[in-house]
Amino acid sequence: MAERSAQQNNLFSRRGFLKTSAWLSAGAVVAGKTGLSFAADTIEQPFANGERSLVKFPQKRPLILLTTRPPQLETPFSVFNEGLLTPNDAFFVRYHLAQIPTSIDPDKFTLEVKGAVNSAARFSLADLKGFDPVEIVAVNQCSGNGRGFSTPRVSGGQSGNGTMGNAKWKGVRLKDVLNKAGVAAGAKQVTFNGLDKPPVETVSDFVKALDVDQALADDTLLAYEMNGEPLPMLNGFPLRLVVPGFYGTYWVKHLNEITLVDQEFKGYWMDPAYRVPDNSCNCVEPGTAPKKTKPISRFNVRSFITSLTDGQKVKTGEQLKVRGIAFDGGYGITEVLFSQDGGKSWHEAQLGKDFGKYSFREWTIGFKPAKAGSYQLKVKATNRIGQSQPMEALWNPPGYMRNQVETLNVTAA
Repeated sequence: MAERSAQQNNLFSRRGFLKTSAWLSAGAVVAGKTGLSFAADTIEQPFANGERSLVKFPQKRPLILLTTRPPQLETPFSVFNEGLLTPNDAFFVRYHLAQIPTSIDPDKFTLEVKGAVNSAARFSLADLKGFDPVEIVAVNQCSGNGRGFSTPRVSGGQSGNGTMGNAKWKGVRLKDVLNKAGVAAGAKQVTFNGLDKPPVETVSDFVKALDVDQALADDTLLAYEMNGEPLPMLNGFPLRLVVPGFYGTYWVKHLNEITLVDQEFKGYWMDPAYRVPDNSCNCVEPGTAPKKTKPISRFNVRSFITSLTDGQKVKTGEQLKVRGIAFDGGYGITEVLFSQDGGKSWHEAQLGKDFGKYSFREWTIGFKPAKAGSYQLKVKATNRIGQSQPMEALWNPPGYMRNQVETLNVTAA
């Protein structure tokens, strides 16, 4: 079994990648089959320069290609109408460094815990699976989900709303592992590093940090399974950090090194990267710079219509069941409102089963266009502490945390 697992996760070969000159790094072969191909189809995102190719990576269905080196793949939005759990083969991919691991032997893999601990330690996957297992359903969302809609435009991956996904994560509580090593008095933060590496020395290694209190929270996990299967290679095999409610920048993939420090960590990917304006809206006037910033952390509230698409034609007088998803940073969704007239009037939708405060929450509502014409559909969610969504997009220089009320236009005929 171990030999088979190692073979299945030896995903990449240069020969496969060089089948097209568009690729600048190693390619992919899975179980003897070429794992990389470009689909004939493209997707046109509703913003400037929005045409994207669909490409099939190892262990993935065709996904929207954002960048090749490092790999950035967006989930086609139609996937979110398939169910509340995002399939592993459709889950988005986001790397920051071009040198990503292409072969990991799970039997030789270890996680090192060091720094401000009573006793430095190494844990094999078998060691980690010996701790009490924990499962949690949680959304992983890229900080720049929806960045392509920013006006004025900002730099970075120009994604639509598909750099997010909801999965059932299984692993061990991070606090159990840290307590095994013994958190030393005075430890302030915990840093996390994975097996992906910078292509040149001038690029900073991707290291993230959490305050000790967050690292010791019950819901912070070291996950080795995703939706009942080992993590896909491109989603962090064999171990990744899962920080429910926090943006995906903290969900370090291929995690192999944890260091406790007695001061605030100053690495590049904490400062100056991944910071937002330090104010209540995390926003500034479009085109301006914030006077003060802070590290990005928890999600704000978001909601989407998934059962209809923008520009879709529907039948006049036909009763439709509109459905969608809503989520936030861990307080839980309590209300979803739906409008068919551009926000002039709102009606409460019915919430579906609650899979936990970090999960997508399904909502449904009836919609019957009484007469022919155009309908502007909007959806707005509220969480347990009263946070909701702005009607107009809030702006910041990196294009993070977009959560305006989304709009779909449909025509009844």
